[in-house]
Amino acid sequence: MSTTTLLKFAWLEVTGFCNEHCDHCYADSGPDQGHGTMTVADWIDVIDQLADMGGSDVQFIGGEPTLYPHLPELIGHAAGRGLGVEIFSNMTHIKPEVWEAITGHGAKLATSYYSDNAAEHDSITRLRGAHRKTRANVEKAVSLGIPIRGGVVSLREGQRAMEAVSDLQSIGVRQVGGDRIRAFGRASAGAQPQIKDLCGHCAYEKCAVGPDGAVWPCVLGRAIDVGNVRDEPLAEIWTGDRLAQACADIAAVHGPGAAACTPPQFLPMCSPCGPCVPAVGHCDPEEAPLHAATIATT
Repeated sequence: MSTTTLLKFAWLEVTGFCNEHCDHCYADSGPDQGHGTMTVADWIDVIDQLADMGGSDVQFIGGEPTLYPHLPELIGHAAGRGLGVEIFSNMTHIKPEVWEAITGHGAKLATSYYSDNAAEHDSITRLRGAHRKTRANVEKAVSLGIPIRGGVVSLREGQRAMEAVSDLQSIGVRQVGGDRIRAFGRASAGAQPQIKDLCGHCAYEKCAVGPDGAVWPCVLGRAIDVGNVRDEPLAEIWTGDRLAQACADIAAVHGPGAAACTPPQFLPMCSPCGPCVPAVGHCDPEEAPLHAATIATT
């Protein structure tokens, strides 16, 4: 068996370290995690392989990717290979050299935002002052002309999710997507990950690479290990039996049509559906045509 689609996009999880400790973190990242075993040379090699395979975009994630000390170098290298670059950051701690790399190489930003109320946002991220810092850096990104997306995840009853959307729009964020909490990482509360909780779009033109080199169908599907870039080339993993079996297992649960829709919370592109609003409470592909709506400022 082998995959039949081109690999166009990869999440590169450069670190598990994060200054926040959100209860719903799918990656189980936090202050007690490290940068993993992938070296800078390893990441550069992965970027080169993706570019050589005809890839078009990468998204640097974590953990908190801006806390990875070599992020500016990786941004520059990816851009130099002709890849579109986006950094998914909590926007609380961006050093001058990271800002310079973002603006210098035309990179984009994306961030999670939970409420227009500082106390509520901080209670979710478990970092005092997170809302103030995130909002200030979102404003800075907008002022610098950096393309930035916002993602609002509905986590609890009464959460000011729609107000969070309006707040981001008022700052000048043009694209705001929403999603529901998904039972992975700490959000699973110890439950075994299940394919039914994935969106079904996993491994369709995309994959994720973790801090130790593991390759997954997507960032949420990290329980489905299909190979390791430190052991074999990315191209061989992409066309290998393990990934093909993972795709078959996912399609068996979600149906073959699930690959046609992409949940916007985690990707720099969203097609064919527009981003869902938090009021939808989900971004399940089979229901997206009925409920999806686009939030955009003019």
